[in-house]
Parts: sequence; C-alpha cells; structure tokens
Amino acid sequence: MKSNIENKLLLVAAKIRTERKRLGYSQEYVALSLDLSQNAYSKIELGYTNISLVRLMEIALILNTEIDYLLRV
Repeated sequence: MKSNIENKLLLVAAKIRTERKRLGYSQEYVALSLDLSQNAYSKIELGYTNISLVRLMEIALILNTEIDYLLRV
C-alpha cells in the first residue's frame, strides 16, 4: 500500500504530464529545456523520480504555470 505522500507525488507527476500535453509540448522538448534525456524526464512524469524544488521550479517555468498549481492535488 502506498503512503499518502507517495500518492500525492504521483498526482503531481500526473499534473505535470497533463500540463505538458495541454500545451502541446513533447517530452523531448521539456527534457531538452531541462538539460535531461527524454528517458529521465519520462521518469519524472511517471513518478519514478523524486524531484527537487529547483527542478519543480524549472518545470513550472517551462510549462508557464505556478508551482502551487502543480502541487495543488
């Protein structure tokens, strides 16, 4: 059974993916903007990788959204 925090992290990852798709951005585009491989970025969206606050800020900037929106789950 996953903990409440793990479940929320998965929801944040899903929200990142939803916003990326809404903007029509590819995983490759966001990954290149973050100086990551597409595979590494994919792991963020799948919730396999815990990201730092700095990385979350970078993602929010690329997706033209606020961090609090991404964290509101």
